[in-house]
Amino acid sequence: TIAGLAQGRPIKGNILYLGGPLTFSSVLRKSFDEALNVTGTCPENSLLYVALGAALYADKAFVLSEVADALDQYAATATYASEPPLFASKEEYEAFHARHMSHSVPRVPFSAQCGPVHIGIDSGSTTVKLVVVDEKSQILYTNYQPNLGNPLPLIREQLLKIYKEHPGLQVASVTTTGYGEELVKNAFRCDFGLVETVAHFTAAKYFMPDVDFIIDIGGQDMKCFKIENGAISDIFLNEACSSGCGSFLQTFAQALGYDVKDFTKLGLFADRPVDLGSRCTVFMNSSVKQAQKDGASVENISAGLSISVVKNAIYKVIRASSPEELGRHVVVQGGTFYNEAVLRAFEKEMGVEVIRPNIAGLMGAYGAALYGMKKAVKGNHSTLLTEPEMRAFHRETESRSCGQCGNNCQLTVNTFSDGGRLISGNRCERPITGKKDDDRWNLYEYKRQLLLGYKPGENRRGRIGLPLCLNFWELYPFWHTFFTKLGFQVVHSPMSSRKLYLEGQGSIPSDTACFPAKLAHGHIEFLAKLGVDAIFYPCMTYNIDEGLGQNHYNCPVVAYYPEVLAGNCDCLKNTKFIYDYVGIHRPHDFTKKMTAVMEREFGPIPHGEIKAAVEAAYGEYERHMKQIREKGAEIMAAARKEGRRIIVLAGRPYHVDPEVNHGIDTLITQFGAAVITEDSVSQLADPFKTTVLNQWTYHARLYAAAKYCCSQPDMDLVQLVSFGCGVDAITTDETREILREGGKLYTQLKIDEITNLGAVRIRLRSLFAALEEQEET
Repeated sequence: TIAGLAQGRPIKGNILYLGGPLTFSSVLRKSFDEALNVTGTCPENSLLYVALGAALYADKAFVLSEVADALDQYAATATYASEPPLFASKEEYEAFHARHMSHSVPRVPFSAQCGPVHIGIDSGSTTVKLVVVDEKSQILYTNYQPNLGNPLPLIREQLLKIYKEHPGLQVASVTTTGYGEELVKNAFRCDFGLVETVAHFTAAKYFMPDVDFIIDIGGQDMKCFKIENGAISDIFLNEACSSGCGSFLQTFAQALGYDVKDFTKLGLFADRPVDLGSRCTVFMNSSVKQAQKDGASVENISAGLSISVVKNAIYKVIRASSPEELGRHVVVQGGTFYNEAVLRAFEKEMGVEVIRPNIAGLMGAYGAALYGMKKAVKGNHSTLLTEPEMRAFHRETESRSCGQCGNNCQLTVNTFSDGGRLISGNRCERPITGKKDDDRWNLYEYKRQLLLGYKPGENRRGRIGLPLCLNFWELYPFWHTFFTKLGFQVVHSPMSSRKLYLEGQGSIPSDTACFPAKLAHGHIEFLAKLGVDAIFYPCMTYNIDEGLGQNHYNCPVVAYYPEVLAGNCDCLKNTKFIYDYVGIHRPHDFTKKMTAVMEREFGPIPHGEIKAAVEAAYGEYERHMKQIREKGAEIMAAARKEGRRIIVLAGRPYHVDPEVNHGIDTLITQFGAAVITEDSVSQLADPFKTTVLNQWTYHARLYAAAKYCCSQPDMDLVQLVSFGCGVDAITTDETREILREGGKLYTQLKIDEITNLGAVRIRLRSLFAALEEQEET
């Protein structure tokens, strides 16, 4: 609220707390009091204040019975934009229904004679699914239920039920998948854990061996895979928004007073489905309200929402230019496809008949069971907790701060009745192993250490503060050397942290800026409190020309954010802030410009000193970049010697900041891969043409690194993208296209103030699993 809604305007004075959350949550009120350093007031009838204001505002009398009559007689003419009906007739629907009911897995009685069984457990974002199969892949038992925020008691109850109803049952394997995979696997001593993308692919192949496209829409997540030559060749996942997923429809159903199943059935025979397009839930709310005002029936709104879910999936998540490019042998799965209106809308939009298995919502669990059957050794028993152990099972959960390094991760420590433990929330392995991560495979960590190696020099002319944010993550060696050579003592703000971000959030004027830009406010606050003689942060339209693109701009945020800071950070009223426009891409003009700036701010400095400082700065920048490239080559050579996969974790210089990347670099090294950066290999790519105007220095590196990856069989690229980055709408499509043409998988990780590392792990594991599968085929 403070950073996003107030947008740089100070919240002070007499604060009134209104609305449900603040009325019912005293902890929320206390949090606001502490953050704002006020004592707010939550008045009596706080929930009714808007209605109370409307009553006080009224300036004439009404007869309520006349108002009620007017409402009864109100009938809007149906003027909204509409889509064609989903079904032309009942007969067309019945043929559609019969076709989809034919795609089913055989079910057989769960008896004592069924032999060894394999259990698959899919602990998803909103539901828990369990499937028991025999050695012929036939289903013996299924269970599907909401996870109620805690899946373990529900799964324990199901496993105890199986033990009780089938004494002497031989369980050959238990495999877990989904968001809760690790938790369930460790809690009940299951045999295998399987990333959910592979689980869904395994199940889809049972129904359609030549499947070339799979789409799974769950409660809050969406997964799509392209299949080529029997292996996953591309993976698409929704980023942060659950618009277009099951919870999207459920929210609207509840808002309109319906159970979601009843609500979606209403849309099957709607005559004029509302054309809602493919938009964010927030905007969709207003579209639905407008459609109601325009006379749309609930049936037509229901059908319109189902069509919108499909369009969101195809054009926003998958970002297909046309349905044909996705594939012609399609399997759809996930609980949302039980909704026949969504299923019909998908077939109509794709222009192809798809397979929707009768176990669409159980495909993850079914695929996990099939995987366990393939992996299990004949005659062996599962390591699953025995019935007495299952009855005695309990879990204790503790939340604590790690404190073993600067990340200070908030850990969740699960301790189970058999003494086993599972720690989550950690960015590195130290809380688990007690040892520091092996940083020799991580170029990100090397970059951080290089910057920390620059120490303050002698103070002859004053102290200069440089904020360690945005382009300073690359240009700090340049500016540190320039000012140090002139006799200034150079200090920088610390590496970013949550605390640093909160210190500066009150002056953030726009919530649409990317998180790395928002962090700059905290860095300026820190330096202002440090009492430096001046903070230096220049505006820079251009970066150094590396010859990789058609121009060498900085993005608008990197180029001009000092203007935003100057206009919004009150702490700068008492601190000199130097934010002139300078261009280091033209050394001769740069020398003249900096001579003028230094004379204006600090008095005359001999031209010879300025010139020497400029030469030293350029020399140090070149040396710094050379070190990065040499270290990258060293890591690549060592990785190849050991047979490690190499990941180019590509972004911008500031993605090295651990508060920005949330430890994703360390996470990748824990998978046994080496991590290098885009600027360590971009110079190795041969010149090539891009389909977009290649005018940004950082993006030119990204494209060149992607192109180079395509020529290296053991190298893949993962792109880090910040929410709110406008130009990344272009870079992501172009990078995906370059990699796709080179036969490489594209993986994008969107990050901001808060990142769900569980979802990041799933994406990375999906990438590594797909790469392994490609190697096997």
